[in-house]
Amino acid sequence: MSKLFSPYSLGTLELSNRIAIAPMCQYSAVDGLPTDWHMIHLGNLALSGAALLIIEATAVTPEGRISPDDLGLWSDDHATALAPVIAAIRRHSPIKVAVQLAHAGRKASSEVPWEGGANIPPDQPRGWQTEAPSAAPHADGETVPLALDADGLVRVKDAFVAAARRAQALGLDAIELHGAHGYLLHQFLSPLANHRDDAYGGSLENRMRYPLEVLAAVRGAVPGMTVGMRISATDWVEGGWDLEQSVRFAHALKAQGCDFIHVSTGGVSPLQQIPLGPGYQIEFAERIKRETGLPTIGVGLITEARQAEDMLQRDQADVIGLARAMLYDPRWPWHAAAELGDQVFAPPQYWRSQPREHKELFGDTRLRQR
Repeated sequence: MSKLFSPYSLGTLELSNRIAIAPMCQYSAVDGLPTDWHMIHLGNLALSGAALLIIEATAVTPEGRISPDDLGLWSDDHATALAPVIAAIRRHSPIKVAVQLAHAGRKASSEVPWEGGANIPPDQPRGWQTEAPSAAPHADGETVPLALDADGLVRVKDAFVAAARRAQALGLDAIELHGAHGYLLHQFLSPLANHRDDAYGGSLENRMRYPLEVLAAVRGAVPGMTVGMRISATDWVEGGWDLEQSVRFAHALKAQGCDFIHVSTGGVSPLQQIPLGPGYQIEFAERIKRETGLPTIGVGLITEARQAEDMLQRDQADVIGLARAMLYDPRWPWHAAAELGDQVFAPPQYWRSQPREHKELFGDTRLRQR
């Protein structure tokens, strides 16, 4: 058996293989509520053969949405609307389902990507006033966010907790807190976005304080549930958040009971210079995994089965996260299993597609082509 198709556990969550579908914003909700697009999109990915599906960045407050069309979980109505999607997945797939809980901070109130993705000022019909660690915009000319005061910090933390409880009540398997890509928790970590002079700014310990408080609060609210965090291991900007700080943060996350870390990079500054290439982020995951022992999801231009297998064999990550590759090829795990000589889940309605040269691919020989 390949390592890619060997079982693995994230906290109490047992995975059938080491393929995770990373969260990908769809910008297709209405007032934070899922639409039929989510049923089609998530249902399609649930049949992929991956072991874990992480639902897109899901806002814990209306102000925390990246765009007006983001998914949300800030009320019981949102949980009720999402329930049929989760139930459909449960009926037809053994895939584990997590949700990424998020607050966009100063990068909120933005247009959807296919409309340019620009910041929407609060005086425009689809815009609103953003909030952040400091009154510093993401880019020149964008909305200046309101700096969160003590009451605001409590309000947002409580919103993460309430959304986490809704996720647990929905029967979801795990929660990933979004501390990456320049959104609110990442903004607290990075000196490029955090200019505070109180207990939440300045030193590394102070900048880590709020994300750790959010993790601790969520961890305490959903006992027994797997809880992890996605981080950006570097800002790719001189003087910003970097790998050394990420390692220290990962140690602190582990001490707080974090079950896994999902390692990405970038997003906090338009000045970032990212050297894109196959697997360009895996070395960050490798360092964090090696130095902390925290279960690690590696991601970033991983597109080939052998590439993913080699990363696992070299102990660079424990789980491989796929995003754009899964959109391009929603049956990527099937094809990877065929290439690596392994077995993978497929619903019985699809067994007839099993190639003759891989007759054991789907792990069930009851079906024969008639």
